[in-house]
Amino acid sequence: MEAVLTAVVSSIIVVLIGYIYGVLVLNPKRVRFKLEGQGIKGPPPCSILLGNIPQIRQIKLQITHSDSTPNHPSDDPIATLSHDWPSLLFPHLKLWHRQYGPVFIYSTGSIQMLCIMDPDIVKEIILCSSLDLGKPPYLSKDRGPLLGQGVISSSGSIWAHQRKIISPEFYPDKVKGMMGLMVEATTSMLGSWEDRINISGGTADITVDEDLRSLSADIISRAAFGSSYSLGKDIFSKLRALQQLMAKTLFIGIPGSRQVKNSLYEPHIPLATYMPTKNNFEIRRLEKEINSMILRVVEERMMAKHENDFLQKILEGARTCVENDLTANIDTEKLIVDNCKNMYFAGHETTATTAAWSLMLLAAYPDWQARARVEVLEVCGGRIPAADDLRNMKVLTMIIQETLRLYPPAVFVARAALEDARLKDIQVPKGLDIQIPVPLLHQNPDFWGPDAHRFNPERFANGTGAACKAQHAYMPFGLGARVCLGQYFAMVELKVILSFMLSKFSFSLSPAYRHSPAIRLVIQPEHGVKLLLRRA
Repeated sequence: MEAVLTAVVSSIIVVLIGYIYGVLVLNPKRVRFKLEGQGIKGPPPCSILLGNIPQIRQIKLQITHSDSTPNHPSDDPIATLSHDWPSLLFPHLKLWHRQYGPVFIYSTGSIQMLCIMDPDIVKEIILCSSLDLGKPPYLSKDRGPLLGQGVISSSGSIWAHQRKIISPEFYPDKVKGMMGLMVEATTSMLGSWEDRINISGGTADITVDEDLRSLSADIISRAAFGSSYSLGKDIFSKLRALQQLMAKTLFIGIPGSRQVKNSLYEPHIPLATYMPTKNNFEIRRLEKEINSMILRVVEERMMAKHENDFLQKILEGARTCVENDLTANIDTEKLIVDNCKNMYFAGHETTATTAAWSLMLLAAYPDWQARARVEVLEVCGGRIPAADDLRNMKVLTMIIQETLRLYPPAVFVARAALEDARLKDIQVPKGLDIQIPVPLLHQNPDFWGPDAHRFNPERFANGTGAACKAQHAYMPFGLGARVCLGQYFAMVELKVILSFMLSKFSFSLSPAYRHSPAIRLVIQPEHGVKLLLRRA
């Protein structure tokens, strides 16, 4: 009996070693061999476990030491304002772009990344309608507590079905019907700012991004959860805490890497999710609380009268997805929970962050602030803006588009080859992760000209198509089949918030403002956006 047990244990160990060897050695070598055979090069991995991570750290360390930009409050914060933050956060990608060209391969642990900055190949990826290209598995696995199998992170038939069900809720006619709640929520927030200005004697120093985050949560909660919007706001608050915990990650592909701070990438191997760390325990606790709260909203909805909103569509989509056997061991409750969480990103975090960056830029460039204010007052004439008014705000639209160019919410457009695929002249092997670094495309002088790192909304005077030499080098909402569902909703919300802001206040950067873009799953101001507000 003991001999049999020993043999079984030995067999298990051999199989496990074989599996680990395949994941860490054979599969990466196979992928790199196929790409290098097509002339695609990249930095050689330093080690089996870490890949190119040591080089990335070294390159970033050199840039950090050589950067002379002060990272502290200044009497003139505008003088130290630089928009070329991708050079600080992604110096390794810029270096390898110069060394190996616009298409190269590198690795983080066991994960092989095909980095693409060639707009022609980007076009092939973005416009690909085949389900052979999907989202990387780590989004639904290691980011499971936040994204799960919702419409943002899923692939294949389950994604196609969910998108078909949910996308009509973001059509222009539907969004126009939500303008009233956007106006109501914005008016309430700005009223609180007016009170603070009165108390402060005419000028208030306000950190606006937290209030904007609360405002955006209020808007999407009313739109998504209907009569249960107050509970929806509590859910978003906890999701924010969960996001901050999950942002404490540096690299994908390394078991147990979740505890590494200052995130650029996400862990890929599920083991990282289950390591018994304080961070993971807190993630699990928050996940359970959030799931329970969402299911309570769903239960209330089922017991109450019918409401035709996002939540209703999510319920219908989850039921039909399971009934049509489009899922792999995913039940109705999980799909509902996951899509409610996805709504957090689609309609809350990214919009609030973009609004904060827009106000920062308007404060930093008073000439553009003045131009936008004149336009808003001319178009609206002192009344509440209507949908047609928003279309006539050309200057404000240009400012938002330039903000999204310089500070796009998404760091990467990420894809994974679910099957062998072909992109232009590249044969992409199954299992390869594909990465498009959006900020580097958005600030590439070859596409945008010598002022690529400068704030110049005028470049969008004739629309996005004429702003750039390469059509697919601008993608703040993505493009093609997986373009962001909520982009029209986001643009309307941004115009409502900014037009109200401009009509009521003039503002400048506070001396306490510290310009330090950071990656918190989206590009956020690390120290907040601090403004001096006065009545206009």
